Amino acid sequence: MKIAVLISGRGSNLQALIDADDGNDWTADIVLVISNIPGAQGLERAEKAGIQTTVIDHQEFDDRETFDAAMTKAIEATAADLVCLAGFMRILSMPFIDHWRNRLINIHPSRLPAFKGLDVHQRVLNAGELITGCTVHFVRDDMDTGPIITQASVPVHDGDDADILAARVLEQEHLIYPEAVRLIAQGRVTVDGEQALIDGEILYPAE
Repeated sequence: MKIAVLISGRGSNLQALIDADDGNDWTADIVLVISNIPGAQGLERAEKAGIQTTVIDHQEFDDRETFDAAMTKAIEATAADLVCLAGFMRILSMPFIDHWRNRLINIHPSRLPAFKGLDVHQRVLNAGELITGCTVHFVRDDMDTGPIITQASVPVHDGDDADILAARVLEQEHLIYPEAVRLIAQGRVTVDGEQALIDGEILYPAE
């Protein structure tokens, strides 16, 4: 399976996907990394791994639709089967999401449907939660919604601040994102309506 990865920053989840190519049951190949930010650290990670990169600067486009159309053109030129958002800090247009429906996945630093949106870790702390986590899901029009492929749980400890908690969650992100891609590449994930089935079973019922 050919993968395109969209980034905006340091690309730590991109690196986790790169590192997952262990030559065993990893049946995916990252064929393109797109950044909307020139000079993003993730571009260096991709180039070091010998992966094709391109910058599509959103500031050079008049609207989201034309920016997204440029990304689709670049992705389709590589014949990518799956698009992975890895710290891509732009809201995608409905035409882009619909075009890549069930071929576009995202990782979010909470156990969805809880704590959608931004400033997740501080909000988790403010709410007094004892458990948080992260989620890989197919992307839908509404932010941080869509069929859930996999999740991980992460404890919240006394004395945590947002940065400490974010680092602990990120460790799990680096485990579950490659696992989700592996499951998809192996053909073990199907989508039925708003449910993702793993080996024919619903592990995370729709909200």
